[in-house]
Amino acid sequence: MSAAAKAAAGGQAAAADVQAVLWDMDGTLVDTEPYWIAAEYRLVEFFGGSWSDEHAHTVIGKPLLVTASYLREHGGVRMAPEQIVDWMLDAVIEDTRRHVEWRPGARELLAEMKAAGLPTALVTMSYRNLASTVAELLPAGSFQSLVCGDEVRNGKPDPEPYLLAAARLGVPPERCLAIEDSPSGIASAEAAGCLVVAVPNQVPVEPTPTRTVLGTLAGISLAELVRRATMPASAGDHAARSA
Repeated sequence: MSAAAKAAAGGQAAAADVQAVLWDMDGTLVDTEPYWIAAEYRLVEFFGGSWSDEHAHTVIGKPLLVTASYLREHGGVRMAPEQIVDWMLDAVIEDTRRHVEWRPGARELLAEMKAAGLPTALVTMSYRNLASTVAELLPAGSFQSLVCGDEVRNGKPDPEPYLLAAARLGVPPERCLAIEDSPSGIASAEAAGCLVVAVPNQVPVEPTPTRTVLGTLAGISLAELVRRATMPASAGDHAARSA
């Protein structure tokens, strides 16, 4: 067998190892992070506190009750954490229903996964009312399961959300490919044992030997995504895996 044929066979084997894809939502599938940040600024301003992009970036990808506690401590928001979460969810849902900004290439890639019969799940720290709002804007059957922040005991960066998603799809975590944008979400997926493709949005992410970093999903096919995620890497070729 020629070297080229062996490489092709290896790529096919790697692709076969990926049996499901687990998608983060905010900042990965849809560009709702600006809506969350705007809501934080409005709420903090209402209570006469001060906020910054640095504060906002600190809580990206974290469980909403963690974000609420941070807003109380650092933004002076004098509301119960549960009330903060409800207020912010209402604000983000309203903005999303008015206009949703899909991340480049995400819908196209998700449609290719659906056409290929590859199981997918949405794994988000947003609550089900927002996750359902986004899912309903996609073709029916785009996701086989939604794992939401109000349905897990321990949110990202704990592995529970990704372990639950894999279990619901009936696929071992090590056969799942997770697509994430934030350090917290990446840590959750990696701790669960998933392959990870990171597509940074608001917060920079560094490639590692077990993590592929892409600048965008635009123009990336399913085959190329899997190839990038499963190609061998060493400490010397991190840069070759990022694009």
